[in-house]
Parts: sequence; structure tokens; C-alpha cells
Amino acid sequence: MSQDRRMSSLARRMNRSWFFRLLLILLTVDVLLAAMLTGGFCWDAEKDAREAGKKITQRQLVWDKELPVWKRLDAVSYSFSMDGEEPVVVSNPEYFKAVRLMMRVLLIAEIMILIGQYHGGKRRAKRLLAPLEKMAYTAQELSRSRFNPEKLHHLEDVIATVSPTNPEVKLKTGDQELQGLEKAINDLLARMQESYRQQSRFVSDASHELRTPIAVIQGYADMLSRWGKSDEKVLEEGIAAIQGESAHMKTLIEQLLFLARGDSGRNQVEMAQMDLSEMIREVFEESRMIHENRNWQCQAEGKIMVQGDRAMLKQTARILIDNAVKYTAEGDKITLRSRYKEGTPCFEVQDNGIGIKEEDMNHIFDRFFRADPARTRANGGTGLGLSIAKWIVERHGGYFDIFSREEFGTRIGVVLPQEDGSEK
Repeated sequence: MSQDRRMSSLARRMNRSWFFRLLLILLTVDVLLAAMLTGGFCWDAEKDAREAGKKITQRQLVWDKELPVWKRLDAVSYSFSMDGEEPVVVSNPEYFKAVRLMMRVLLIAEIMILIGQYHGGKRRAKRLLAPLEKMAYTAQELSRSRFNPEKLHHLEDVIATVSPTNPEVKLKTGDQELQGLEKAINDLLARMQESYRQQSRFVSDASHELRTPIAVIQGYADMLSRWGKSDEKVLEEGIAAIQGESAHMKTLIEQLLFLARGDSGRNQVEMAQMDLSEMIREVFEESRMIHENRNWQCQAEGKIMVQGDRAMLKQTARILIDNAVKYTAEGDKITLRSRYKEGTPCFEVQDNGIGIKEEDMNHIFDRFFRADPARTRANGGTGLGLSIAKWIVERHGGYFDIFSREEFGTRIGVVLPQEDGSEK
């Protein structure tokens, strides 16, 4: 009952607030309307004087103060003076009677509006407060209800049996009152289990990738300790292999660190305005010097301005180029291109190599995935390049546009957000 009284009191206060606000608005309208009608009468009375170019020096509304207030408007007159002339007095009782009648009708209508607002406002206030009243009632009922301690202990026992590493285990109490809590915890467990699987797979793949170069280095080191001191050929072969595997392992560790920092949000992306075509031309010149046995082409005309981290986007282009080199033969054509794709800036790397199998298309950005393991391992690939490229492109708000056919070639484009004011 006390809750109902509080809600009724609040509804009355809200209704009174609305009522007085409406009353103030209506009174303001009445005053403005009366002033406009009176001002219009005076302006019309001065019409002939203004057209004659005469200067009006004094204006005054005159009424008989001995008449009752409600009749003074009928006898009101307007007086104005001009330079060197007698004052002009204009009166129009019929006009002001009509004004008084109109104002009387308007006041009656406003009173009816106010009465309707006062009686209907309280009901509207109660409807608006109904959700709050229901919420307060529910909270009050909850505060009165007592939770069964046995349910709490049972829930603790069930949660204790749940493990995020076991995807088969789900929280199930069998209590209908705890179904919402069960669903929330099971959804959380599903996300934890997926994260755990990804982490386990990443650690397993990283360990495998690091184990291979370490084993090679250890094997050649053993061979050098046995025969390298006396056999110059074995010495040169061992040193070259150790250097190659060390470089491969260094690259792998750097890429792993990059992805780890990216996952934890520690990689800094420094955005600035840059010319995409200029970056592609730079990468083209570098690639042509490093891989002279490919047929390089560059199509990057004009300026294409974007907001981006130049170093990271250049790293992305190099990753795409390295993949193109690995999957093409000597003399094959590799094209670097910057252009607008449907009005949006992008750069592309296209080759006529072995292409990507249809079943591999959805996995090319997975960490440590290799479409051709033998070829990639022989060329020093880690299977992390495209994962790094994907991270960089997503941080720029872009996406990949990929077209590939087996034995025909691959085109991978990076589409970036449009920079305002860029030239087309």
C-alpha cells in the first residue's frame, strides 16, 4: 500500500508540473496574439502617413478609465502625432469587439483544454510510471523471498566438476529456476573452450615449427664435430645449413612475437596519410632486384591517398609478393597493381602460378596453414605470413579480395577505406 501511495503522489506531482507548464504556454500565446492584433490595428492606422513620407513622433493607446475593465477594449482609440500637425485619433469599436469576442472564445477553449489535461494527465502519468512500479514491486518481492541454500551448494558442486579443457562437459543442474544461469555459464564455457583449443593448436604448431630447425641445426652441428674439421666440403655445407635454419627460426620467432603482441593489443598502428601507388612502386623496385628470375610488372599510376600505417601496409605487400614468388616458376609473370575498386582504394598482387585449391580457400589465413607444405618448407615459409597480413588489414578497417584458380594463378587484393578528399 505504501508503494501505491508513493506512485500516486509521484503521478500527481508530474501531472501538476505538466498542467502549469501548459497554462504558462497558453497565457504566453494569448498575450502574443493580443499584442499582434493591437499592433496590426495601429500599423494599419498609420498607413496613409507612412505613404506620405511623414515622420511620426508620438504614439499612444487611449481608453476611458472610468469604464469597466472588460469594456475598455471596445472604446479604445489610437493616437499618433506628426511633425507640425495635429494629433490623429483613430478608433474602430467593431474591430476591438471582434477581437474581444475571439479572445473570449479562445479562453473558453483553453479552459476546456486545461480541464481535460488535468483529469487525463494523472492517468497518463500512471501509465508512464507503470513499468517502474512493476520493477519496484518485483524487487520488493525478490527481497522478501528467501533463496534455498541447498540450491546454492548444489550449484557450487556442479560448477566444480566443469573444466574449460573438456568440450563434452556442460553445466546442468536440473533446476528450472537456474536455467538462465546455466545458459550464461555454458555460453561462457563454449567461448573459453574455443579459445583454449586455438591456444593449444597455436602452441603445438609453434613447437613443431621450432623443433624442425633446431633438429637440423643440431644434426649439422654433430656432423661438423665429427667430420667438419678435416672435410672442407662438409664444413661449408654445415655452415650454410645452420645459417639458413637460423635465419628461418629468427623469422618464425619474429612472426610469432608479432602475432602474440597483436593478440594482446600491444602492436601500435600509426595511421597517417600516404600514397598507395608510391608504396607499390617502391615494393616493385625492391622485388625486381631481389627476385630477378620473375617477370615483374607494375601498374600504379596516379596518386591514391589512404590513411594507414605505411610500414605495416608495406609488410603486407611483401608477404603477398613472397607467396607469389613461392608458388610461381622462374620466368612467370607477377603483377603489382594499385587502383580504385568500385571507388575504394586497393592494391593487388597477381601471379600465374599454381593457384589455390577450392578446399584450401577458407584456410589460407589460418596460422601455420600451408596449401603446399613441401614447396613452402623448401622455400623457408612459416605459414604465418598471411595471418600477419590479415591482422594488419583488419586493423586498417580493410578486407581481402581473392580470386584464384588451380593452374591459372591467383590475385589477392587488399581493399582499404576511402580517404576523404583523395584524388581519383
